[in-house]
Amino acid sequence: MIIGVDEVGRGCLAGPVCVAAVALSSPITGLDDSKKIPAPKRKKLSIEIKQLAEYVGIGWAQPKEVDRHGIVGALRLAAERALAGVNDRATRILLDGNSNYLHDTRVTTIIGGDGLEDCISAASIVAKVARDSYMQAVDALFPQYGFASHVGYGTKAHRLAITTHGPCALHRMSFAPLKTLSYVLN
Repeated sequence: MIIGVDEVGRGCLAGPVCVAAVALSSPITGLDDSKKIPAPKRKKLSIEIKQLAEYVGIGWAQPKEVDRHGIVGALRLAAERALAGVNDRATRILLDGNSNYLHDTRVTTIIGGDGLEDCISAASIVAKVARDSYMQAVDALFPQYGFASHVGYGTKAHRLAITTHGPCALHRMSFAPLKTLSYVLN
């Protein structure tokens, strides 16, 4: 079984990283890099992927895990969690990017793979929809940060909110500019 793996949230200041693993059993029309697909179409494709794929796994690493293990270690944890239900059946793992953070001999890294390989594109879409949905939901818990709009990325508005309110429990304290702040977590 060939599994495509991609992540979302690597460069965010807040929120978990999300990794999806997808094995496709039949072609799905419209797959591409999730960043190139409008949000409404991404949501529809994510549903279709989950209905038609042979396997879909989603793994998360929370902000405290990012801080404890670093981003690469957190990506490995999330990917292992995403692959947990199929790991013994995976013959090849196609990983978007140029780094085999899984340290698995079955991995082939593909730069720009989310736009080149359908199973990686599907993983990209599933991960993006899952993480964006999570960040939009937690916006209600931390409305002062605007997570629903920037989903944790370091936008000007997000950085201003951190300066004004200090960090919250979702912020990655090991990431600049947060690691230089002396605030106590809310």
